Amino acid sequence: MASRLPSSLPHRLSLLSKTSPPQHHYLLLAPSRPDHSRFKCRAGETGFFTRLGRLIKEKAKSDVDKLFSGFSKTRDNLAVVDELLLYWNLADTDRVLDELEEALLVSDFGPKITIKIVESLREDIAAGKLKSGSEIKDALKKSVLDLLTIKGKTELQLGYRKPAVVIIVGVNGGGKTTSLGKLAYRLKNGGAKVLMAAGDTFRAAAGDQLEIWAERTGCEIVVAEKEKAKAASVISQAVKTGKEQGYDVVLCDTSGRLHTNYSLMEELIACKKAVTKVMPGAPNEILLVLDGTTGLNMLPQAREFNEIVGITGLILTKLDGSARGGCVVSVVNELGIPVKFVGVGEGVEDLQPFDAEAFVNAIFS
Repeated sequence: MASRLPSSLPHRLSLLSKTSPPQHHYLLLAPSRPDHSRFKCRAGETGFFTRLGRLIKEKAKSDVDKLFSGFSKTRDNLAVVDELLLYWNLADTDRVLDELEEALLVSDFGPKITIKIVESLREDIAAGKLKSGSEIKDALKKSVLDLLTIKGKTELQLGYRKPAVVIIVGVNGGGKTTSLGKLAYRLKNGGAKVLMAAGDTFRAAAGDQLEIWAERTGCEIVVAEKEKAKAASVISQAVKTGKEQGYDVVLCDTSGRLHTNYSLMEELIACKKAVTKVMPGAPNEILLVLDGTTGLNMLPQAREFNEIVGITGLILTKLDGSARGGCVVSVVNELGIPVKFVGVGEGVEDLQPFDAEAFVNAIFS
């Protein structure tokens, strides 16, 4: 099983082949200038993951301006709400609610959610519960907030054992690998020792892309040295390495796939089983990355991924370039799966932990 390392990278690579399946070698790539003082494993400390989640959430609240600016196009679509309600009177109720309905549909709230919200407002107005435009807007925001918060926790659920294992899935072009890199950045900045697994063995450039993110974030990464390695084998090796070397979190990339490609969808089942075999009870999270610019068209693929592997949370990307931010509400309501993160820009810090209240305030400012 011996293998000679490339002479140009002796300081970055160490071979992990003792526990590898016989047909493949695996490499653990480390940053060029690792800061060993930051690599102390803390997952075993009492409440480490709880504190990590709190730090990420606090950072998100301090970055609320990023979320606000990221939803500017959706907010522009919904600016008509303030105009409609500014001089609202009871006689104009039907006209105002019809135009409100149109504004919600244009922002991709979807017909089911839109009708539910508008009819609830209509009933409250008729019952005399809402007597001014400001009260109607407050009721509108509360309705949306309730829809977003009833479906589960938006914080990452990393459990209490090390390493926590997170699998990232999604279709090609949705921002899956980039989202994993940005998530690694947040976790690393929160004090976690993070290991990446280059489980996208189908796309040739995917491993290289993830290596760049590993270098950029100061994380280590397990990659297959040979071509055509099984994704499940790479991920299994990464989780074993995570256990043996005291990592806090293992982030697993997977091959992008259409939800209609059943052979590749079956591969995801194999990846999940491989993780569970090494770490019973894992993975802690299976996050589905969805392209926010597709709006409600993302629902069929989300349903299929959920049926195959059981999605625990959503990452919605590219929402800064979309006026269809209402799809966030529809996806949560339709699937019963919480949004964990939203992508609102190109920067490394622009993958924001999802805060339902901040989101509602951002689109209905």
